[in-house]
Amino acid sequence: MADAIGEGGEGGEGNGGGAAEAVVEKALGLLDLDTKARLLSGQDMWSLPAVPEIGLRSLVMSDGPIGVRGVHWTADDPSIALPSPTALAATWDPELARRAGRLLAQEARRKGVHVLLAPTVNLHRSPLGGRHFEAYSEDPYLTGEIGTGYVTGVQDGGVGTTVKHFVANDAETERFTVDNRIAARALRELYLAPFEAIVKRARPWGVMAAYNGVNGSTMTEHRELQQGVLRGEWGFDGFIVSDWMAARDTVRGLKGGLDVAMPGPRTVYGEALAAAVRDGRVSEAELDEAVRRLLTLAARVGVLDGAAPAVAPVDRPGPIDGEALAREIARRSFVLLRNEGAGGREAVLPLAPGAPGGVRSLALIGAAARDARVLGGGSAVVFPDHVVSPLDGLRAALPPGVELSYAVGADPTDELAPAAQGFELRAVVRAADGRVLGESRLASGQVQWISDFPDGVSFEELHSVETVGTFTPRESGAHSFGTRGLGGLRLAVGGEVLFEGEEHPADVGDPFEAFMGSPVPRGQVELTAGEPVAVSLTCAVARPEDALLDAVCFSLLHRAPERDAEELIQEAVAAASAAEAAVVVVATTERVESEGFDRGHLRLPGRQDELVRRVAATGTPTVVVVNAGSPVEMAWRDEVAAVLLSWFPGQEAGAALADVLLGAEEPGGRLPTTWPQRLEDAPVSTVTPSEGRLVYDEGVFIGYRAWERREGAAPAYWFGHGLGYTDWAYQAMEFTPAEDDGEALGTVTVRVRNAGARAGREVVQIYLAVPEDDGAERPVRRLAGFASVDAAPGETAEATIPVPRRAAEIWDETKGAWHLIPGTYTAEAGRSVADRRMSVPVPVQPTA
Repeated sequence: MADAIGEGGEGGEGNGGGAAEAVVEKALGLLDLDTKARLLSGQDMWSLPAVPEIGLRSLVMSDGPIGVRGVHWTADDPSIALPSPTALAATWDPELARRAGRLLAQEARRKGVHVLLAPTVNLHRSPLGGRHFEAYSEDPYLTGEIGTGYVTGVQDGGVGTTVKHFVANDAETERFTVDNRIAARALRELYLAPFEAIVKRARPWGVMAAYNGVNGSTMTEHRELQQGVLRGEWGFDGFIVSDWMAARDTVRGLKGGLDVAMPGPRTVYGEALAAAVRDGRVSEAELDEAVRRLLTLAARVGVLDGAAPAVAPVDRPGPIDGEALAREIARRSFVLLRNEGAGGREAVLPLAPGAPGGVRSLALIGAAARDARVLGGGSAVVFPDHVVSPLDGLRAALPPGVELSYAVGADPTDELAPAAQGFELRAVVRAADGRVLGESRLASGQVQWISDFPDGVSFEELHSVETVGTFTPRESGAHSFGTRGLGGLRLAVGGEVLFEGEEHPADVGDPFEAFMGSPVPRGQVELTAGEPVAVSLTCAVARPEDALLDAVCFSLLHRAPERDAEELIQEAVAAASAAEAAVVVVATTERVESEGFDRGHLRLPGRQDELVRRVAATGTPTVVVVNAGSPVEMAWRDEVAAVLLSWFPGQEAGAALADVLLGAEEPGGRLPTTWPQRLEDAPVSTVTPSEGRLVYDEGVFIGYRAWERREGAAPAYWFGHGLGYTDWAYQAMEFTPAEDDGEALGTVTVRVRNAGARAGREVVQIYLAVPEDDGAERPVRRLAGFASVDAAPGETAEATIPVPRRAAEIWDETKGAWHLIPGTYTAEAGRSVADRRMSVPVPVQPTA
């Protein structure tokens, strides 16, 4: 490796801009066996090794579904926090997803990140999926469209993506070991379909192989799907990276198509891979193919000298206002499920305070209205520099003269959580002799450093970490404190030591959970509201001999004094009774929805359901805002005036909510997933494997495809449903056949008129229904296209929407190929899968 590839600065500028393929081949030819094997193994949690001799800089990856965390789990470098992926899909707007991607590319470049570990395009197979909020939809077409927009936007900015988790990582239970058994047809028509659409249309630079197995082979070794389908059939030319700690076998991994095993430095690649080549278990030519793909990625993102990046800096999008875009996505994602009249009004929303007929007093109720949960747990966690709660947002937006009262009403959790509200904390790292090695500001009481430590700190030298600072309580009373983590722990509050002792690893299947430990209460301290108190939690870091990662993970936990639940509800009822309208914010918690486990039910935690019913019973028009990333049961939905879904709405949550509630903007969202009335009604409610296997015995019938086959049970709200603040009349529809046998059967043109009193936006949805005499076992109809239109009151707008050929095809398991079924189909235009307004025949001719 004596010769350098080229000269020049970061990103390939000033280096002559040589053809990327030639530069890659030259670089590959200069690498020895050990270096090539080392390149395919992470050097730490987030990066790959540099090879200065060939002009290769270290390539950095980062989680990025809703924001770019970067390589440090710290509040010192805040990130923009966008709404959850499910919220993004609820906008039904691929171009908005593209703008979100461009913003995240901007954030990635700022943080020195070259590849985002996103988007998640697994399907909402069951509402119990714990990571439901991080995926887009139950429908593969909608998922593919939103994912295409996201990937295109990120890569517009010169940053790579890894579409994940390939494939069928649709639940969290036993995710490291489960073997999902899926028939070929369902695999092709549902679970592979979003990946196929994104690969063919957006050309992503990366794909992430999932933890789980499919039909007998773990995905990091699945040659048929990775080499045969992904690369062979679809022409994917990017790299495949393992999910973190998913790679298990050196030889089967490389032969199965896995290019990079993460994280490092202890993986099945590196030295083990070089040894496998020397032993003849894999060929050097197979190794070279993987390295070639990695070097191609390096060239694309601009970390290989001599190769111009795929997107030159001058061609990147201009600066994007992250806060403004986060607010826009949030309000465009809110789904108004119900909006009924009360007290002579046509509808309770918008509240229109200050306007004739608008409310003059408003009661805001719910713990989640004051302390908003704006993102899901796990890989989606980032640290924004601020969060606008619903209480903050309404206080700022309400005009003078409108009275706002607040009541907690009901607390959704009775558990300890990472210290947050009222805490000012930092982490101080010390060596064994007590020397301070470094410090880091903490956004909460959680320390989670995995191969990414504060500046100046090495894992080898650190001995202990102290979370230290102050806590200023909002309430007087007995505050509970606890810990989570392993090692020697010492917890003190106000000078009183609540715990000192050792915590050891639990015997659980998930290695992350085993290392992080479980929450443990340690004691209570009487505190006075507004009076600061010193807090500290010191952890003598555990170093298990078999640990695969250099990590420090522990948390200072807290819970405010428990008040009488009945008293809280009575206060909320009194506030609602004294107001002209009530807004109740209900929510899930991190113990209900998060990465790493599935849900056991769909109920709201705590007494929130009772709170809603009792507020509604006052007779005050009641709006319920549901702050959840996935479906919850709402048995009270017909008892309230309005129901608005806000998902996990990102850092500008409260500002966006005020925009919509007060009428400055209309809610723009449509359901990307069918919401059941009860869990027992859901078509798929099995997410727990039996003897290591999870059988997808429902075949191609999930979501609305399954609901339409059922008799005697209807969902609470259908896929595609969502109201606005105006009405729409569907006036005309026509189908124009395609002139060739390309990817589209033709186009549908729909004319709609804004029949309401204010400007609005409509999502025109097209469903393709199968012929009545159809002999194939397939869904009655499927989403075949959609488009958004805007119009002022009384104006008309047209949407022209291609109808994909795939909507009339099924996967023939016998022939192993797509099969077009001829006949006269029906294209239906409407506002949801159940609210179809117009239709037109679509003749499909047999293939020649």
